[in-house]
Amino acid sequence: MKIVAVETYPVRVPLKPERHMITALGEHTVSEYLLVRVLTDVGIEGAGEATVSPLWSGETVWGARAIVDRLFAPAVLGMEPGDVGGIARRLDRIATHNWFAKSAIEMACWDIQGKAAGKPVYELLGGAVRPLTIRSRFSMGAYGPERAARRARELVAAGFTTLKVKVGTEPARDVERVRTVREAAGPGPNLVIDANCGWNAQTAIACVGELADCRVGLVEQPTPDGDYAALAQVRRAIDPEVMADDICFNLVHAQELVRNECCDVISLYPGKNGGIAKSLAIAEFAAAHGVACSIGSNLELDIATAAMGHLIVACRNLQVEKYPGDILGPDYHEFSIARQPISIEGPMTTIPDRPGLGVEVDWDIIRAHPCD
Repeated sequence: MKIVAVETYPVRVPLKPERHMITALGEHTVSEYLLVRVLTDVGIEGAGEATVSPLWSGETVWGARAIVDRLFAPAVLGMEPGDVGGIARRLDRIATHNWFAKSAIEMACWDIQGKAAGKPVYELLGGAVRPLTIRSRFSMGAYGPERAARRARELVAAGFTTLKVKVGTEPARDVERVRTVREAAGPGPNLVIDANCGWNAQTAIACVGELADCRVGLVEQPTPDGDYAALAQVRRAIDPEVMADDICFNLVHAQELVRNECCDVISLYPGKNGGIAKSLAIAEFAAAHGVACSIGSNLELDIATAAMGHLIVACRNLQVEKYPGDILGPDYHEFSIARQPISIEGPMTTIPDRPGLGVEVDWDIIRAHPCD
């Protein structure tokens, strides 16, 4: 089986107004992503998704399309879609970084492999180590106090047991927001805060100290990207555990996190890491060094959400029971791009057990909502 064509489809999907995301990086109200369709000489095709974000990974939907069309697609023509490692090495030799664009091609290749074998992707990764229904936390934007309180009450009523609150903006307002959420949610839910690189070490230590009575259990990416010393400093100084996310895109980054004793948990996802196999390699490395992993989110559509879910189901060190992640992306959006949308009910997401990624893309909907 050989790859004979790679097609690209920029798509624009608005978020539901009540789920607009506000973080230290700005406001996310509409998703402009790139979908990839990989065709083979035996008629089996696969779908991938580049969940790009200019202020996060630096990739744009237009840049991702250009690099796939002009560099990556010609490079993989004639290759076996089952040779995921060979494809990854070839793409890495062509261009550095571009994690999400590379992951879209890799996802599609896993999708093809699963369809050819009549198996879901998690079976190709070694089989299920946990149930297909997974509980997520909910990531709340950096809202004002009134909206934050209302959302906290709504989320608890909907069954969420872990709430993540975005911080990393103005410190006094960050502290006020977290206090408001704790008061509105009550003592039961677990509380996580995420600064998205928006604080320095001193601010992070001070804010976490002020929030001691709020029982924050986990502090995610409190310090800037690339500053391993600052992250390690925060970890040594605070009681809550520390999660690394925006600072860890590849295995070398994970090695630096471990070497510098920066974190207790690493947040992974196939898009950020350049593919499912690369996420799995980081998770296995982290496990060997006693560091847990969880799953992060960039507000994915159904394809990338399925890829994340298959990774969770197959990887024991994706410790979502202790450190819930977020695989709720499709539910943030006004419509689904799948003919059979992934099942999301409150905090519970069920991964499809159909062959491949288990997502049949509605290409008519994609064509009807282009990102020009």
